[in-house]
Amino acid sequence: MKYTNLIEIALPREQVAQLLSDPAHIPKWLRGVVRHEPVKGVHGELGTESRVVMRTGNREVECTETITRREPAELRDIPAAAVVRFDREIVGAGMWSAVRDRLTEAGPETTHWESESEYRFDSRLIRLLGRLLPGTFRKQSQQHMRDFKAFAEEGRDVRESRG
Repeated sequence: MKYTNLIEIALPREQVAQLLSDPAHIPKWLRGVVRHEPVKGVHGELGTESRVVMRTGNREVECTETITRREPAELRDIPAAAVVRFDREIVGAGMWSAVRDRLTEAGPETTHWESESEYRFDSRLIRLLGRLLPGTFRKQSQQHMRDFKAFAEEGRDVRESRG
């Protein structure tokens, strides 16, 4: 299953890239994250493997995230025409996922974020659910992007909205 989500963020691309790549900010915009810690490498750098624990309801899911592409490697003074790329693979029990994020300059103070997601499942049941409910995956990805936008533009922290 593959899909693409898009969002505009009212901040310069360099600032968006730095906020996205800073591990200290992940819990502020990624709902359900319990832990995101490098086990090999430095957070956000090419080749880094991280242990990621997410909570959905009363259940915790653990997976491994590997950064497979980061361009440019240095996020300061990015040329105007350049596209910032963050790609990662996520492997967990019965599933593999790739996320390819692209940040382009939509204007001096606006960033266009395009996120392409791809999922593969080992389990027949999960594969069937993925085919029957593809909108669920897309909606969750779009919610993460909206949460990041609210964090980046307004400083809103998803942990403060939990009831």
